[in-house]
Amino acid sequence: MIQKENNNNEVKNNTATNIKGDTQCSSNQNQQVIDTGSILTSDGRHTIHCLTIIGQIEGHTVLPSQDKATKYEHVIPQLVAVEESPDIDGLLIIINTVGGDVEAGLALAELIAGMSKPTVSIVLGGGHSIGVPLAVSAKHSFIVPSATMTIHPVRINGMMLGVPQTMDYFKRMQDRITKFITDHSHISPERMKELIENTNELVLDIGSILDGKQAVEEGLIDSLGSLSDAIKCLYKMIDERRAAEKENQPSSPDNGTLRFAGRN
Repeated sequence: MIQKENNNNEVKNNTATNIKGDTQCSSNQNQQVIDTGSILTSDGRHTIHCLTIIGQIEGHTVLPSQDKATKYEHVIPQLVAVEESPDIDGLLIIINTVGGDVEAGLALAELIAGMSKPTVSIVLGGGHSIGVPLAVSAKHSFIVPSATMTIHPVRINGMMLGVPQTMDYFKRMQDRITKFITDHSHISPERMKELIENTNELVLDIGSILDGKQAVEEGLIDSLGSLSDAIKCLYKMIDERRAAEKENQPSSPDNGTLRFAGRN
């Protein structure tokens, strides 16, 4: 009877420990979402890091507190950690941005493009302005049908000098953005230039607005799809990477049989 009570108490203690552990894990995940807008999740076979890029891309200037913003100094360490961690198999990037700091956005896009691990992006709502390079920086990009992407020339806030040097600076900056986009998507530089200089769509600016289907047809985005499609694609890329790594692993010669130099 005493043994039975001890067993029951042990089961209760183990259950309480498991509940406490699950609660602690859930609390840590919630805090991670609050602090960085990201979360680490797994289906048992694939562990992925989910990163959100929302609002404005905040660069060297701090935005007002009432603005939703993605701070690039918070995202850069996350990207490095994902690339270096042996426990993380891939990266899912969820984008809903109005654009923002050009250099900060390009910095993030270059980091994502340079990752060796599988990366998939999905545009929800909008991927405007500098959000376009971020969307195409992943190894495979998705967009939902209701999302839009705005393509327009670079702009600047504050005082601007109307001198040839300023115009040259704008041109070179635009060339940097255009080259990155065309290098990481299937759209041609000529077509990209046409979309940027379109004067028939935007009332107060020049440029183009592409919905999800148009973005895919133009070759800007790889696929039209939802969240489940993006996750399935990422899992497939992870499995293919594992298979390739397994094939490239050197096997032991002669099943471990020892050989001695100078003997036949």
